[in-house]
Amino acid sequence: MKLGIVGSGMIVEDLLSFINNIPNIQLIHISGTKRSEEKVKNLCKKHHFKRCSTSYDQLLNDEEVDTIYVALPNHLHYEYTRQALQANKNVILEKPFTSTIEEAQELEKLAIENHLFLWEAITNQYLPNFYKVKELLPKLGRIKIVECNFSQYSSRYNAFKEGNILPAFDYTKSGGALMDLNIYNIHFVVGLFGKPINIEYYPNIERNIDTSGILILDYGSFKCVCIGSKDCKAPLSNNIQGDEGCIHIETPVAIIETIDMFMNDGTKETITENKNVHKMYEEFMAFEKMYQEKNYQKCYEMLKHSLLVTEVQTIARRKAGMLFPADIQK
Repeated sequence: MKLGIVGSGMIVEDLLSFINNIPNIQLIHISGTKRSEEKVKNLCKKHHFKRCSTSYDQLLNDEEVDTIYVALPNHLHYEYTRQALQANKNVILEKPFTSTIEEAQELEKLAIENHLFLWEAITNQYLPNFYKVKELLPKLGRIKIVECNFSQYSSRYNAFKEGNILPAFDYTKSGGALMDLNIYNIHFVVGLFGKPINIEYYPNIERNIDTSGILILDYGSFKCVCIGSKDCKAPLSNNIQGDEGCIHIETPVAIIETIDMFMNDGTKETITENKNVHKMYEEFMAFEKMYQEKNYQKCYEMLKHSLLVTEVQTIARRKAGMLFPADIQK
């Protein structure tokens, strides 16, 4: 895989901290804006990219690049990915996938028609501990209650309260708690249980954006509550409760560091199958494996999952009256 990157934020620096440990990924080209030119040049030099630019067109026209990692603010995901697919590039798109389900469906269509890979970079779907949770579910008996709470006070919230609205809290840039922290919860729950039969979202709104909120997913035989908060914090807790036992996870479901299993007979087991590597390592290893094996079927299965998550967040926002510009333009 010959990788080009568009973006130079913290998530790109995270990626570059371990990407050289993944065989067969070559860093070819990093692109940013005029405003980020100095940072892009420094990243290019530090991590031994062959080229850098401040023009996305230069990256799109770089014939050596076959895959582009789109690591930009949420509202830019659709357009930059669309252009990359039209330029015959595979794409790794940072979470959240797109602002709306309609945008996601267009990208899926483009990728399949052009026989290209399109992945969402979402940590938990590729973690060994996520697969272990799936394996353990039958031991819990009939599932009754699922609860996920990712509440983390954002340093940007202080600026937001003072009127300095950064992308994370900007509704015109598809920000907010649902699209940031709660999106991990949605991926986790939908990855385990599929599509809910009903979706409701109860956000705390300030300046047209949800600074926190409660998402309720009804699965008929059991109910799920997903809490995402950037304006207050609490000890993190995630529980899957069945009539024979409970799975408890104390870390965000973005990383699932350990799994505690409590059974009704009083026994407890602590399990971890994650490797002691960067939280993004497993997903990029999976992308590279699919690429090397030309496993489009697996890629498109994961793409269907990303579309379902996008559908859930789109329905949730619209039912709550929380619209982005992309909703109006649909």
